[in-house]
Amino acid sequence: MKKHRMRKINKILEIPQEVYSDVPKITIIGFDEMIIENYKGILEYEEFFIRISTYKGIISINGYQLNLETMTNDDIRVTGKIESFDFERITD
Repeated sequence: MKKHRMRKINKILEIPQEVYSDVPKITIIGFDEMIIENYKGILEYEEFFIRISTYKGIISINGYQLNLETMTNDDIRVTGKIESFDFERITD
């Protein structure tokens, strides 16, 4: 019940869901940059392949010259020549 009430308040205040929950937000800028908010950790990191764990699943990024440019507790920025990415949803 408390969760439902908080969701209602956040909706009224127009607070984005990624701010008050653990839902990942992915921003893609062209073919050379990706920002992932609400991530848990890095599972694999190679110049051509990166796997990032989120609270809802795993994001796999393929390309070349991939680099983890900036990392904070809240978000991570991947740069390089991004060719593709996919999601593996964690089922409850």
